[in-house]
Amino acid sequence: MSVKKDTETNQNSNNVGGNDLNYGWVSHPAAYSRKRTTLVCLFLALVFVTVYFTTNSPVLTSVAVLIMLGSLSSFFLPTKFKMDGDGIHIKTVSGGRSYNWNRFRSFYPDKHGVLLSPFTRPSRLENFRGVYIRFTDNRNEVLDHIKRMIDRSKTQKDNGHAVS
Repeated sequence: MSVKKDTETNQNSNNVGGNDLNYGWVSHPAAYSRKRTTLVCLFLALVFVTVYFTTNSPVLTSVAVLIMLGSLSSFFLPTKFKMDGDGIHIKTVSGGRSYNWNRFRSFYPDKHGVLLSPFTRPSRLENFRGVYIRFTDNRNEVLDHIKRMIDRSKTQKDNGHAVS
């Protein structure tokens, strides 16, 4: 796992605590735990063999391979996260997404990451509307930055200022 602080200054961002550091890291779960990766690969092999012998169809087996590997792409492929004064930026092999801090009202950390929610209270829609950010070995840094930025966004909104 690689954790890196990006010290490039973003000209469009506001200072956070007097310091305009961007924070970025790469999350790659398959590279992080060799034991877990081995178990996932063995399970996938078992599924593929079962599908082939059940259907006797290379086409259906290929479809199963595509579906399973596609659904596990966030496990097997690295994801780059970058947080700055403007928002959070997520870059994967298939593309990138960016979210402004003013979109998020609350957050809920768990063992492997944090769910950024657009709702002020827990909602069943969070899994569909929220954004999940995976930690590497940087849990405290990520949570501190998220708390600061969401609090700043709330303060600016309460004061009637436009949030960039």
